[in-house]
Amino acid sequence: MAKKKLKALVIVESPAKAKKIGSYLGSKYKVLASMGHVRDLPTKASDVPSEFKKKHKWATLGVNVESEFEPYYLVPKEKKKTVKELKDALKDAEELILATDEDREGESIGWHLTELLKPKVPVKRMVFSEITEEAIQEAIANPRELDLNLVSAQETRRVLDRLYGFTLSPLLWKKIARGLSAGRVQSVAVRILVQRELERLAFKSGTYWDLKAQLKTDAGAEFESMLSTVGGKKVASGKDFDESTGKLKEGANVLLLNEQQAADLLERVKKSDWKVTSVEQRLQSRKPPAPFTTSTLQQEGNRKLNMSARETMQVAQRLYEDGHITYMRTDSVNLSNEAVSASRQRIEDLYGKDYLYPEVRRFDTKSKGAQEAHEAIRPAGKQMKTAEEIGLKGQQAKLYAMIWKRTMATQMEEAKLRFQTVTITAADAEFRATGRHVEFPGFFRAYVEGSDDPEAALDDSESMLPPLEENQALEASQVEPLKHETKPPARYTEASIVRKMESEGVGRPSTYASIIGTIQDRGYVKKSGSQLVPTFTALAVTRLLEKFFPNLVDLQFTAAMEQELDDIAVGEGDRLPYLNQFYRGKEGLDEQVKSKEETIDAREICTLDLEGIESAVRVGRYGPYVSDESEEEPVSASIPDDIAPADLTNELAQKLIRLKSEGPKSLGMHPEENTPIYKLHGPFGPYLQLGDVIEDGPKPKRVSIPKNVDPDSIDFELALKYLSLPRFLGEHPETGKKVNAGIGRFGPYVLHDKVYKSLGKEDDILTIGLDRAVELLKQARKRSAPTPIRELGKHPEDEEQVAIFDGRYGPYVKHGKINATIPKGYEVETVTLEQALEWIEAKAAKKGTKKKSAGKKKAAKKTTKKAAAKKTTKKAAAKKKTTKKAATKKTAKKKTAKKKASEE
Repeated sequence: MAKKKLKALVIVESPAKAKKIGSYLGSKYKVLASMGHVRDLPTKASDVPSEFKKKHKWATLGVNVESEFEPYYLVPKEKKKTVKELKDALKDAEELILATDEDREGESIGWHLTELLKPKVPVKRMVFSEITEEAIQEAIANPRELDLNLVSAQETRRVLDRLYGFTLSPLLWKKIARGLSAGRVQSVAVRILVQRELERLAFKSGTYWDLKAQLKTDAGAEFESMLSTVGGKKVASGKDFDESTGKLKEGANVLLLNEQQAADLLERVKKSDWKVTSVEQRLQSRKPPAPFTTSTLQQEGNRKLNMSARETMQVAQRLYEDGHITYMRTDSVNLSNEAVSASRQRIEDLYGKDYLYPEVRRFDTKSKGAQEAHEAIRPAGKQMKTAEEIGLKGQQAKLYAMIWKRTMATQMEEAKLRFQTVTITAADAEFRATGRHVEFPGFFRAYVEGSDDPEAALDDSESMLPPLEENQALEASQVEPLKHETKPPARYTEASIVRKMESEGVGRPSTYASIIGTIQDRGYVKKSGSQLVPTFTALAVTRLLEKFFPNLVDLQFTAAMEQELDDIAVGEGDRLPYLNQFYRGKEGLDEQVKSKEETIDAREICTLDLEGIESAVRVGRYGPYVSDESEEEPVSASIPDDIAPADLTNELAQKLIRLKSEGPKSLGMHPEENTPIYKLHGPFGPYLQLGDVIEDGPKPKRVSIPKNVDPDSIDFELALKYLSLPRFLGEHPETGKKVNAGIGRFGPYVLHDKVYKSLGKEDDILTIGLDRAVELLKQARKRSAPTPIRELGKHPEDEEQVAIFDGRYGPYVKHGKINATIPKGYEVETVTLEQALEWIEAKAAKKGTKKKSAGKKKAAKKTTKKAAAKKTTKKAAAKKKTTKKAATKKTAKKKTAKKKASEE
């Protein structure tokens, strides 16, 4: 009996989507996952067959630069099994339906599938923006053709990025350090951060004084007011100062008060009567923000939920695959008619008709190249259920709730605010008080947009003034002078760098999360709280690119490249002329790198000219350092890892050099250990060391000197106390377990029952008591087990779950106690159980972890011949190691003898 044919084979990217969509389509359709891209450019030289490399010079580049920039695609080893499964399934299908994501990446994956599978049956393209039964049924009933313009745009982008990265990165390895990389958008993002850091470094603080008055009405109501004018002249504020000089801007017609003038004014107003001279009120309406796009979701996820762009996209991906939200990679702010109707009904049900905007509100998409056929990010379906109604938990619940609230806000009534400005006169000075009152909350009931400025008041905040009228007498309950210092421009956060890149047209919002992750992984950026702090290495790389390849890190040039790709996507551009112009010819990237490579002085590039720093600041093989070359013997000192470029002062640089030139300073001999106590300075700052470093011996005890302690203040007695840490503070009053205090990798801490809590700036590790420790420990967040991003399945040996988690350095797979980093180039959504098992096994072998009992049984069955061979190999390796060690010692002796001879 002949096997019954399937109506169609449907291919999506991930197993989660396959399962969900399969449940909606039924048994006539087979839904399988491609696990992302089934083929790609080679990621490393070893991927390319040796014969092919011999035949083609461009083979390892992966792009045929000699013939129309044709990409050389390979099916990775781990994808061959998937491709075979898809080919086998296609034999039993009457149609092939490509159901990959509705964007350029998804279109490209669909095209690659057709190229590999070579279907002899009709091929259709199925698109949808949400994974609900209704959307899937509608999509399968209305397929379209593959859009080859989108495929071409994506392929051009991939080729462009490869040419950029593979041509410039080797130059960075030669001139700065191994392991660095350049990227078309990545390098521009780094430059934006570096420019802000240099602005902070060049910033000169300005000082000004004013007065603050606490005023009281006859009825006893109090409010605050600030000095505005003196003698009819506006008093200087922060915005009147020049950031590069710290002085008033040229032409600023303001009064700059010093401390004495502020004190004199204080005496005058204290003796004066206080009176209201004017009361102004104005009404203002606020419209709700547009629904979420990829970019705005990442920004708000960072501001409101403290989630990184990468975390936001991973959680959103899970919500999309589970059918809870629409597709999360979109530039469009368009909402479907069904979504608008559902939202309006939900608003009326939850908040009442007064909160429903009388008309359907539509938003205009400002982003270039946005695809209006796509929708904004919103709750999927037509019911607009809340996170609680769906039963979501943790990060998914928080992100979904934010999306739900923002969607509701779009169709809600405007918020109405009343602002008050009151002027009060005392002596020859005027004070000003401002108030804000929400007359009608409107969409504030559902959603209030976040701000990049942590000190800014949110739109729905109340700060009402008491009822006031002109000529009303007031009493000053307190007046005090205030000293202000202007602040340097704020460093970028993930939210503000995403906003900056989008506003400049640099890159695509769907790639921002990976870009921000990459620049951190590559050592260009470190996170300090929410700030993105560029490293000294980032300054050196940006210096090289700005000096020798200015176009490649120019914002307008990069935005123009993005526009070229958008033109190709809509069929208005041609890839070949553009790639030729970018790579070939005298002005092309290839010739630029070849012609400039010899002229680039590595030492000069790695020497940073930082404002106000007299010593040379360089990036070296082992990190950044300062160097004093005024003496016959130059002295170099590492810059501690926690010092940002803009925080390095001339005084600090001189201090680092002085400490290094002094060398290890012995404070005395430990009375019990009878070993010297040294005060030293390393890459992570000043520290104490008990004893000398002995080759092949145990490491001596080391304790970091706390950041709030001056290393010069450490004497012998104090050193003994620090080296005696950790110290026992007592038993916890609730548990009876020990409470200890010590200094660790992240500074001073208290510890109780495996819970750590860092000390505050005002706390002293040597004097902190049990009561204060218990108070701090109450503030500590107990570590809960991390929530997996995806569960992949059970390990075949012990049936324990294998899952993907998001870690400090990116996503990783976990099984038991083994954590294995997911290699570059793999998307979280496409990782399979088989791949995860390979990585876990490799990590276990590297760590020397003992295998499970099942593994032991298998090992026991191995032949004696293999065991003997292994033993012989081990002996040979040991012998080789011993010989190598002896040879090294012999070479060292020769060098010493040679040096001694030359000195004599």
